[in-house]
Amino acid sequence: MPHPFLSPHEWLKPLKPRNPHEKHRAATSLELLFDLIFVIAIATAGQQLHHTMIENHLEFGFTNYLMVFFALWWAWMNFTWFASAYDNDDAAYRIMTFIQIVGSLVIAAGIPAVFKHQNFDVIIIGYVIMRLGSVAQWIRVAKNDLPRRKTAIRYAIGIILVQIGWMLFHFAPINFSILIFILLVIAELSVPIIAESSNMTPWHPHHITERYSLLTIIVLGESIVGSYAAIADALDHQLISTELVFLMIGGLIMVFTMWWAYFDHEVAERLNSRKRAFTWGYGHFFIFISIAIIGASLAASVDVAVGHAEISNRLAGYLVAVPLVIYTASLWILHEVHHLQGIKKWLYPLTTIVVLCIPIFVPAIGYSIFAMSIVYALRLMFSKCYLAR
Repeated sequence: MPHPFLSPHEWLKPLKPRNPHEKHRAATSLELLFDLIFVIAIATAGQQLHHTMIENHLEFGFTNYLMVFFALWWAWMNFTWFASAYDNDDAAYRIMTFIQIVGSLVIAAGIPAVFKHQNFDVIIIGYVIMRLGSVAQWIRVAKNDLPRRKTAIRYAIGIILVQIGWMLFHFAPINFSILIFILLVIAELSVPIIAESSNMTPWHPHHITERYSLLTIIVLGESIVGSYAAIADALDHQLISTELVFLMIGGLIMVFTMWWAYFDHEVAERLNSRKRAFTWGYGHFFIFISIAIIGASLAASVDVAVGHAEISNRLAGYLVAVPLVIYTASLWILHEVHHLQGIKKWLYPLTTIVVLCIPIFVPAIGYSIFAMSIVYALRLMFSKCYLAR
């Protein structure tokens, strides 16, 4: 009798579509491992952005961060939607996932070189590793899911062509400009739209929303870890002050309110069309990146409060206020506007104006962040509690 661990059934099962209406579908332990390793790269990028903020290299820092974060988010999103539709958990699937994990670690290793020397070599190599692991999976789908064979082939060919573009425009003697980056991003975003137009993959709505929720929690947690590492450093140097205490409290209130606002609505039932799925899935880029930037900005605000930064209090305030507005705007569009009516629908635009004015009228960064958090929390309480009666 063959050993069960060497059974062909376990090593190489047909990569057929899963039931999109499967009951109690939840994230697997492999997906959770992927997320936890993936967050290493997010944390590394956040640390680098934090340093560029306090050194007042904002244009340089935000440009690099946007490019790095897109690579991370896009690779994560493609893995997540594919797994929702085709995770059969055989050995081949696990090995391909491991290759994508290796790619994410290579990306993380290359992030410091981007911020120090504008060198994207390692980042692009890691990114291509992740994407080619995805290609291997789509080739398996083309073989085993005949009704969606055309969709799988489009995915495989599209991903390969775009990866050739990344390699060509970076390693060839061509000026790798922001314009070329934008064109390649558009190409990346277009691959699923074109591929899914043939026949949609059978992703699971409740599984997808759970996966996005898990990454939201991870990024929120990373924001707290990053900002309070800076606070711990200030405490070690006995730089505690009333302003720093208000900053700590305000930062916690802000992150907690962001969590509350995100998880206040169930959205899985709304993902019932291709257009809504793409809008919701792509729109989360702004939710994820704004949370990550808020974490780096809160850490930078601690340095400003203790006098270890080269940016002003007002600028530090806007480094928190602007991503907070982007986060709330994205959440309002993707989650809240469909549930709110009457005056509740206009609470967001009103509080946005207030939040953007706070750095002007409350110049001290610690008090400014506390005021922003209170305004945002009151808006949530008023919208969710009082007006819900």
